[in-house]
Amino acid sequence: MTYEIHPIGVVESPLTDPASAPKQGVEGSPEAWLVFDPAMADGIRDLTPGDEVFVLTWLHLADRSVLAVHPRDDLRNPLTGVFSTRSSDRPNPVGLHRVRVLAVDKLRVRVADLEAVDGTPIVDVKPVLDATR
Repeated sequence: MTYEIHPIGVVESPLTDPASAPKQGVEGSPEAWLVFDPAMADGIRDLTPGDEVFVLTWLHLADRSVLAVHPRDDLRNPLTGVFSTRSSDRPNPVGLHRVRVLAVDKLRVRVADLEAVDGTPIVDVKPVLDATR
């Protein structure tokens, strides 16, 4: 069985090399833009600065054959199955990024704490829900 995922936008970031990108967004990621396809305008219309959202990406540069890694690429860490790690290398390389919206400019959303590299396809955006929602 196969499934199709259609990107809804792309990441614009000064990060270009996955090997030198932070492992997590809060570890020094630069601000980046989420640039949405014009057909997604109604879907992003309620995003506002200060919102926290999850951005799901397709980690297009990942190695899809990897099933075990040394967490954080540190050989001192024991070899661990990818489903117990945040490794980008995995059979279905879906990235999950918790970011903060800084600005919204039509089809462009400026965010903080995104470690995805430039050109990474965006597949979805979901709000971070607190205990009251």
